[in-house]
Amino acid sequence: QVQLVESGGGLVQDGGSLRLSCAASGRTFIGYTMGWFRQAPGKERAFVAAITWSGGRTDYADSLKGRFTISRDNARNTMYLQMNSLKPEDTAVYYCAADKGPWTGWAQIEYDYWGQGTKVTVSS
Repeated sequence: QVQLVESGGGLVQDGGSLRLSCAASGRTFIGYTMGWFRQAPGKERAFVAAITWSGGRTDYADSLKGRFTISRDNARNTMYLQMNSLKPEDTAVYYCAADKGPWTGWAQIEYDYWGQGTKVTVSS
């Protein structure tokens, strides 16, 4: 059974940093696109970032470019999201997702597997 488990969320002050992790298990993820999405209170889930299997291609939501960095360690079956200069509007539940396709990007409907989410709260 495929399982994605996020960790690293928590409470941080405005301007702080956090690194989220997504550990994948249950099958090989060779060739899979992986992505991060987030759902703020009262809003729909939205795209954050995505990365190809090789890490050679990444994409970010426009508003997050320069502050967030996605990466992955395939030997550890783990994906990361480094979040810097956090703002209160970054408060959300962050989800990781995986898709069999070589490049899925922001199209969350295409992702096959989802984690349960990790909560990030940025205080002002």
